[in-house]
Amino acid sequence: MRDSPAIQERRAILIVEDNRADLFLIREALEAARLTPELHIVTDGEKAIQFIDEADADAGAPCPVFLILDLNLPKKSGGEVLAYLRQSRKCAAAQVLIVTSSDSTQDREETARLGANGYFRKPSGYDAYLKLGGIVRTMLGPDEPVGPKNA
Repeated sequence: MRDSPAIQERRAILIVEDNRADLFLIREALEAARLTPELHIVTDGEKAIQFIDEADADAGAPCPVFLILDLNLPKKSGGEVLAYLRQSRKCAAAQVLIVTSSDSTQDREETARLGANGYFRKPSGYDAYLKLGGIVRTMLGPDEPVGPKNA
């Protein structure tokens, strides 16, 4: 049974990012791609783990279908958050896109081993950053609702 369009629009994306400028660019990229999910934002790895715990404990709490996850976070690293997510009773199947300044082969391999679905190196230019929205749209698939062009 498919969700109604109204329910699909409420699909949750959890953004785990501690840098305000990067958070602004991520939101701009999602808006440019006309994605209309319910956004949840946390600024450190510990809060991300709490978010996952709340989703597991409360049937009414949102469980993200997608995480945009920075690796270099305060309190708990992005790798720790990813490993924790994959053990979640309710949210383990969420797709994860690593969004980081690291271009390390070791980081790419480690996050893939932990179950990341994609890896996006933070670019220095605005236009290059906007490509993130298209990547998220592609990963979410064709059923993701599209918002108005000037939302």
